[in-house]
Amino acid sequence: MPSPARRRRFLVAAVLLAAAAITAQTALGRKKDKPDAASPLDDRKRAVHALNRLTFGPRPGDVERVRRMGVDKWIDLQLHPEKINDSALDAKLAAFRTLRMDTNQIIENFPPEPMIRQVADGKARLPSDPMQRIVYQAQLQRLDDKKEKKEEAKGGGAEARNASVRKTSCVDMTCPASMNGDAAPTADAVETRRREARRRDNLKTQELADLPPDDRMKEIMAMSPEDQIVLAATRGPKADALLEGLNPRQKETVEALNNPEQVVVNELTQAKLLRAIYSERQLDEVMTDFWINHFNVFINKGADRYLVTSYERDAIRPHVLGKFEDLLVATAKSPAMMFYLDNWLSVGPDSEKALGIAPNSRGHGNHPQARPNGKRKQAVGLNENYGRELMELHTLSVNGGYTQKDVTEVAKVFTGWTIDPPQKDSGFRFDPRMHEPGTKIVLGHRIKEKGEKEGLEVLHLLARNPNTAHFISQKLAIRFVSDDPPPALVDRMARTYLKKNGDIREVLRAMFKSPEFWAPEDYRAKVKTPLEFVVSAVRASGANVEDTRALVGTLNNMGMMPYAMLPPTGYSMKAAVWVNSSALLGRMNFALGLAAGKIRGVKVDAAGLAGGALPAATSSVASSGTMASASTDTSTKLNDAQQVSALLENSLLAGDVSKQTHDTICKQLEDPKISQRRLDDPKRPPNVAAIAGLIFGSPEFQRR
Repeated sequence: MPSPARRRRFLVAAVLLAAAAITAQTALGRKKDKPDAASPLDDRKRAVHALNRLTFGPRPGDVERVRRMGVDKWIDLQLHPEKINDSALDAKLAAFRTLRMDTNQIIENFPPEPMIRQVADGKARLPSDPMQRIVYQAQLQRLDDKKEKKEEAKGGGAEARNASVRKTSCVDMTCPASMNGDAAPTADAVETRRREARRRDNLKTQELADLPPDDRMKEIMAMSPEDQIVLAATRGPKADALLEGLNPRQKETVEALNNPEQVVVNELTQAKLLRAIYSERQLDEVMTDFWINHFNVFINKGADRYLVTSYERDAIRPHVLGKFEDLLVATAKSPAMMFYLDNWLSVGPDSEKALGIAPNSRGHGNHPQARPNGKRKQAVGLNENYGRELMELHTLSVNGGYTQKDVTEVAKVFTGWTIDPPQKDSGFRFDPRMHEPGTKIVLGHRIKEKGEKEGLEVLHLLARNPNTAHFISQKLAIRFVSDDPPPALVDRMARTYLKKNGDIREVLRAMFKSPEFWAPEDYRAKVKTPLEFVVSAVRASGANVEDTRALVGTLNNMGMMPYAMLPPTGYSMKAAVWVNSSALLGRMNFALGLAAGKIRGVKVDAAGLAGGALPAATSSVASSGTMASASTDTSTKLNDAQQVSALLENSLLAGDVSKQTHDTICKQLEDPKISQRRLDDPKRPPNVAAIAGLIFGSPEFQRR
């Protein structure tokens, strides 16, 4: 019998061959793989199509549930998510406390380096709460370590390091006794202590993991900051064992010892995956993803690590099916957007701040008094980033009829729309001293001077513009219909937009009721983005997701890390960006790993893979990727790889498999190294995980 290593080598070879065929089919989007354009979709295909377009993919049993309810009734329900009970998802998100915190609370609990520096410099005090306190102390230790390394890099050498007083660890006078005297520890002593800490950590990690969670946390809190840092750097199974059983706050505290900012980012990205996988309000989640991509911000730009949580929760989510103008205003006033596009720093050239006018000091007439010496105070100046992206990407489109003059005028309108520093309030405020005075002309409209209201007037003007109606309708049609949507459909959607004052729900309803949405030639024709592919595979597998970190890592490897698109364009929804041999091979590897139960934190069993089509007894060996034999006729079927393939094709793809794909999969299964048969042992069951993985990696599954 071949060794496991040899079987894996043959499997990899088979995957490469299959991926090559899949690349060709998906890239070409062959018409022969699609239904006959003259044949309308039957009830089953309508249900499949609705689930593929309005959700992140059907789960086992969803197609029949939607058919029984009626496709139109189900769509109407998805358009009114407030009527759908989503308490099961709420329970899964309960562990992520940052999702419910305002920005100031997030910063206080998970301090950024500027706040730690304030504490180190004596400008702020350590928190009194013990669990917050140890996070701050660990970061003070890290800051001190960074200073030492910087001194060393500058050539200060051991003498300079030895003379450095580690005051940042002693702000609250609780540092080790050796650090409270006149002499600081030598660099050699510090390094020796750290080596000893690592040695102790290796010995103690398992001891800690064996303790009850509350006792474990007490032990961690009693450690020195250096020991806590070493412990927090633990990775892999040891880290999982260390966190096992801790309550949400305890777990966050331990993770924050290593990197407070990353806890905030991790919870947001993991929650996005859980929502996409488990929410019953699927259209609401799809639209949230659509709009946060449309109004893109980059989470790894400084303060946005702390601001994006509120941005999604407070600016995007409440308006995803509401009026576009309300959504536009909410994003314009969002600190995350203002920070990302630097509008919070934009100063009008003739504003009080630019002219150096002191607060509450005005000259005669309609204009503030200039500085006595006639010179302007140096200021950041006018920033056009938001004005440009507002028209090019958020509303009118790149060909929306505006000029560079309009960009400059809109930028002047939004001077004074700013935020307080993240360590203070972090909320929106209008600063009249930064605002450019005078009348502005935008798209031929005169905007009279009225402070903050100028911005609201421009947003209203843009939201009601026919070019905006067309641009938003076209983007929605690209997401839900095709990469090149029919112009007639986009025009009807735009008319609905204008007639209903930008009501997003009504625009979607018009699209879902259109014949173009149900066109047979567009059935399973949209290539999934990496997010859609990963989530749809997990949903189709019926997996139990206990930890989404590996899934987030997969998206990062596939080039679609949530909230991490640097340019304001957001991620593309079109196939050309995502279809290439390397990317599809990556998808195939993920598909095989998922089906085999090898994705960390994601549990898949054989019964789930088959959507209940296979006997429950098979789930007992799901982790090995093989199927236990069953009795009577079923046993015979399950011992036949092609029969199992047919069952899985039906449950995972509703039977929508082309002959070419079916033959490709069957050809791989003829190899005994793949089917796990010996030539003299025909009764050995086939490898269900390999079959399911090949189906997940098929062109049909990669299209929706």
